[in-house]
Amino acid sequence: MSRLQQKYFKEIIPNLKKDLKVNSDLAVPRIIKMVINIGTGEISKDQPALAKTVNYFAALAGQKPVIRKAKKSIAEFKTRVGSPIGLVVTLRGRRAYEFLDKLFSIVLPRVRDFRGVNPKAFDGSGNYTLGLAEQTIFPEVEYDKIDKIRGMEITIVTNAKDNTKARKLLENLGMPFAKE
Repeated sequence: MSRLQQKYFKEIIPNLKKDLKVNSDLAVPRIIKMVINIGTGEISKDQPALAKTVNYFAALAGQKPVIRKAKKSIAEFKTRVGSPIGLVVTLRGRRAYEFLDKLFSIVLPRVRDFRGVNPKAFDGSGNYTLGLAEQTIFPEVEYDKIDKIRGMEITIVTNAKDNTKARKLLENLGMPFAKE
């Protein structure tokens, strides 16, 4: 069990039960999964560069990514059916909490001019999506070995039914929201 997961069970569940006025531990919102996406862009034709990207993404996420392939050919984007267009990792359970802990305590403070994450990036169903402009802020990424700086999207999926409950959960977990 990760450090953040232990904190969730020992501290956050009792706090949220009081704040949300629920009686059951199961009624408290929780993290279901995290989905991390990286678009491959122009490296889709360069197999060695794609393999490098897969390797560093696996090191940063803790598990091997799935290569997403194009379903349609689009001439403007120079994609053909079956060409790789992105990498996706879905983290659940202990791995999701470990990644969140690393994200909140190590990665986000390394972002230049960081004043907090956007509190309005919820989707209305209690899920939060965060975009990062570069992968070099992760400690696992060796700056000398990357060919190009790439961004990524991190989606945190919760079982909360609305944004306010999900925000309380993420605040208690340690997500640094910007002041409104």
